[in-house]
Amino acid sequence: MIWILAFVLVLIVVVGPSQWVKWVLKRYSAERADFPGTGGDMARHLITRLELGGVQVEETEGGDHYDPSSKTVRLTKDKLDGRSLTAVVVAAHEVGHALQDHLGEASFKLRSGLAVFSYIFQKIAPAALIAAPLLAVWNPAISRWAFMAAIGSMLVSTLVSLVTLPVEWNASFGKALPILQSGDYLSDDDMQGARRILFAAAMTYVAGSLISLLSVGAWLRMLRR
Repeated sequence: MIWILAFVLVLIVVVGPSQWVKWVLKRYSAERADFPGTGGDMARHLITRLELGGVQVEETEGGDHYDPSSKTVRLTKDKLDGRSLTAVVVAAHEVGHALQDHLGEASFKLRSGLAVFSYIFQKIAPAALIAAPLLAVWNPAISRWAFMAAIGSMLVSTLVSLVTLPVEWNASFGKALPILQSGDYLSDDDMQGARRILFAAAMTYVAGSLISLLSVGAWLRMLRR
């Protein structure tokens, strides 16, 4: 019974944040005829207003994000072409990341650098996990090192997730919210919704962080055995 309750609790903690984020974004995704432009228009306007020279805006199918390597704000079609509160606020959030990059903020640079290492290690981890049991037959010590390499890659991924959280928070409430307020883009009622959307955008990586921590913990317990 205890194990069942623990499983349900973990499920709520891990799945809950991502489902709440989806619910918030969908709640404010209705098209607004009173809005003068789309999310893409908002992103381009803010890039010009903030003088972020060289930053581009384009459509993506890989989720809304800012790519520092190509200086590009990428928005899904519903955000790029949509005239909804979600579209314009998410666009402001992603431009917030572009502003972090433009200002050379240390936390953003750290997250970007760690993300490169994480990508490399993520390629190594599956091979190490597959090789470990095979190496155990030949040399148990080498097999243990292979397991440690796989766990190390997970630790890097977890570190990236944890470093990402304050970066996302700053993009929402240190950048996007003041920009929206100072520009008087939204009504008072819409600003309340905007705060919820920005909080949701900042919490996008919470579930990923929790999953990473749980995975690392499980592998560490296995390694002790």
